[in-house]
Amino acid sequence: MKASAVIGAGALLVLTGFASGCTTIKEKRGYIVEETLVQAVQPGLDNKKSVERTLGRPSFTSVYGDESWYYVSSMTARKPFRSPKIKQHDVLAVNFDKAGNVVSIERSGLDKVVKLDPDGDKTPTLGRDSNFFKDLFGNIGAVGVGGAGAGGGGAPGG
Repeated sequence: MKASAVIGAGALLVLTGFASGCTTIKEKRGYIVEETLVQAVQPGLDNKKSVERTLGRPSFTSVYGDESWYYVSSMTARKPFRSPKIKQHDVLAVNFDKAGNVVSIERSGLDKVVKLDPDGDKTPTLGRDSNFFKDLFGNIGAVGVGGAGAGGGGAPGG
């Protein structure tokens, strides 16, 4: 009777191990938003220095147009051996005027995310269509054609 109990417990342990391998893995990536700190930043009162002290350094800053700081965070979930999928995405944008004072604070999420699917495994380009053999053998017969006229050879000083 004891042997069957040990075998049963072992089988239960193995099944539990397999079941735990199928659970979803969740990961928090990027800036961790603390609502109290976000609410502390006030347009018209704060500037770049006070925002950096309150929220920390931004994930990235704007390159064009009015200066903005962006704090980006994502929550991903994936099954074992699969690619992660974004479940939650938050962007906090702090916009500044020319003097460096906070003008506005905007929030956005998954509604602004665009999913781009590449078209196949090739990127279309302008110009001639090429393949491996054209690239390999395309210049045969074209070498030295430019300088083969009168005056001798195509080499410099010819």
